[in-house]
Amino acid sequence: MDTELLQTLERFFTDAIPTVIFFLLLYATYRILVHNPLKKVLAERYDRTRGAMAKAQADIASADAKTNEYEQKLRDARLGIFKAQEARRQKLVEVRDAALAEARNRAQELVKQAAADLEKDQAAARVRLQQDAETLATEIMRMVVRPLAAAPAGGGR
Repeated sequence: MDTELLQTLERFFTDAIPTVIFFLLLYATYRILVHNPLKKVLAERYDRTRGAMAKAQADIASADAKTNEYEQKLRDARLGIFKAQEARRQKLVEVRDAALAEARNRAQELVKQAAADLEKDQAAARVRLQQDAETLATEIMRMVVRPLAAAPAGGGR
């Protein structure tokens, strides 16, 4: 049985030699015709994909830069508006302060004028009072002196 088994195995291997040679040729043909070109196409596709990814990343970076630029311009515009508003407010404050100062000056002038008028009125009233006092004193003197002058000189009793 050992010899029979060996002969069967020998026949099996000798019959398999053309199959092995055919399989090796088929494998070499597959590598040359399919595998290597497919490997090249996949590598090229990967490179193109990586290139597309790099381009997409560059586009994203460009969009980010434009967004940042737009936001900076927007901040600058807002700052300009705020500065213009602040300048306008400052101008209004200055105009209001000037109007207040002018009103104060006018009020002070009116107060000074009123004080001067009051002082004149006081002086005129003093002068009138002095004149009235002198007139009254003269009247009183006349009233007192007249009865004395009308009385007899010798003492009438």
